[in-house]
Amino acid sequence: MSIKKSALALFIVFISIVQLACNVPSNSATPDTFATLNGLYTASAQTLEAASTQSIFTATPGLPLPTATVSGSTPLTATNTLIPQTPVPVSRCDAAQFVSDITYPDGSLVARNNTFVKIWRIKNVGTCSWTTSYALVFTGGDSMSGPSAVALTKIVNPGDSIEMPVTFTAPNKDGNYRGYWKLRNAANVLFGIGTQADTAFWVDIKVTGPAYIAYDFINNHCAATWENGSGALACGVDGGINGSAIRLNAPVMEDGSTEDEPGLLTVPQDKNNGFISGQYPSMVVQAGDRFRTIVNCQHGTKNCDVFFRLNYKINGQIKTLASWHEIYEGKYYPVDLDLSSLAGQTVNFILVVDANGAQKNDQAIWLNPHIIRQGTPPPTATFTFTPTLTPSASPTITFTPTETFTPTPTFTLTPTFTPSPTNTPTP
Repeated sequence: MSIKKSALALFIVFISIVQLACNVPSNSATPDTFATLNGLYTASAQTLEAASTQSIFTATPGLPLPTATVSGSTPLTATNTLIPQTPVPVSRCDAAQFVSDITYPDGSLVARNNTFVKIWRIKNVGTCSWTTSYALVFTGGDSMSGPSAVALTKIVNPGDSIEMPVTFTAPNKDGNYRGYWKLRNAANVLFGIGTQADTAFWVDIKVTGPAYIAYDFINNHCAATWENGSGALACGVDGGINGSAIRLNAPVMEDGSTEDEPGLLTVPQDKNNGFISGQYPSMVVQAGDRFRTIVNCQHGTKNCDVFFRLNYKINGQIKTLASWHEIYEGKYYPVDLDLSSLAGQTVNFILVVDANGAQKNDQAIWLNPHIIRQGTPPPTATFTFTPTLTPSASPTITFTPTETFTPTPTFTLTPTFTPSPTNTPTP
């Protein structure tokens, strides 16, 4: 019994010693590697879970995005939309913008060796005004016998546009031709169109075959019916206050120059907004037909202020195809109008001049108005201009050879008379 009690006492003492040893602090304890790593993994996982819980969300289509609230500040709305960065526009002193082709758009047909006037409408999109020291200059490509430079005729302020005409002559060989042009400022610096204001604009044509005058408005001006709204007017006669339509063989232009081409002087009726119109015989328009003339006021008529109009009558209705306002400023306006929109139709063309308000000695000149047509003229077109002279000329020509032939036999008899001296030696 005592032995059992001793063993029990020793066991209790041993347990007490072990407990005391575990409670004694020690700086030499070796950390449990696996326990440490497990703790780190657990902490990391908890951190990631917390972060993902705060930053990851599922957007529901059609609903507004969630709002994150920052303590002590105004609520902020989350968004994924990128704000586009708009470049700051560059301000340029000299910059141009192409607006339109007034005449001869790209690919227009032009006959070989034919003169034509290309007109661009260009806008000043810079910050500097274009003065008359500025010029339109040829920079490359096909020159087509055009000038190297053409000075501007007026000041063009920023935001304004100008029509720039240049006269060319088509080459004598069929093909496609293009010439490049820019503007030049007073310091001889070139500029053009486009975002960098350095791109040229151009004239582009296709040359093919010959051309001829299909209709001459001056040679046929007495075939037209002239009127002023109050009554008919006689062709080629000065109608005084009623108006006139008179051919001028050497018209003096508004700038004082004398032309070698004929002109048609049209004077509207002497009253407020008076007019004169001449309706020509009907004709069939063909594709590629062009109406050409130069409009201006006669030299010396300093108060002239008129509207030129090209009207046409079709199916009993009169319509205006184009009009040009002209005042006396020492210049004139070239007209080169494509008639292809009327191709295949039978129309009566009407030349009209309207006084702009009160009549102020308005004397308007159409210089050599005509319709030019691509191709070779038909044989009959040669005699269209002088049909009444053909019969008169034929008898004259026929009679002349008869007179020429008659002296020939007379001269033949003269040698017959020469042998007569054979009787002279006989006496």
